[in-house]
Amino acid sequence: MDFKLFKPYGYLSQFTSQQTKRTNKKMLGSLYDFPEGTMAIGRLDEASEGLLLLTTDGKTSQYIRSNKIEKEYYAQVDGLIDDIAIQKLTNGVDISTETGIYRTKECKVELLENTPKLPERAKKIRDERHGPSSWVSITLREGKFRQVRKMTAAVGFPTLRLVRVRIGTITVNDMNAGDVFGIELT
Repeated sequence: MDFKLFKPYGYLSQFTSQQTKRTNKKMLGSLYDFPEGTMAIGRLDEASEGLLLLTTDGKTSQYIRSNKIEKEYYAQVDGLIDDIAIQKLTNGVDISTETGIYRTKECKVELLENTPKLPERAKKIRDERHGPSSWVSITLREGKFRQVRKMTAAVGFPTLRLVRVRIGTITVNDMNAGDVFGIELT
């Protein structure tokens, strides 16, 4: 069985907690009664939102996590991002990983002229009184830990809000935070 989920802000991309001290974390299993053996395909960190695919098929999971499938993110960044920063992101930037410095692969980056229509976030982002922000679309074929956040920070525009809006041809269009739909991935 396969599902698409709009992961809300504040949820972990897992079904049960491995923590014994902090048991107040929100898990995916509280959003829907998923069949046993369901796994998230990839992850979104607790502060990130958007499209998360789930499956009971390990081969499907492996294929979607591969570099054959595009993943598109909308990132609200601190400040008015400029063409120089967009070009650097497009060409690849150095980010830190658990194994050292990693040069990101070339990707598609576009300035979004208008604020995208997304579900309201559970926790408010600072508003314009704290300075301007802008939105970019970043489309990758890789996925290092917190990669988009590290990329925007590397060019001087830290991410304020991050939403994955597309994996391959599957999108979050017309979904609200917490929505779960059964789909066919294969």
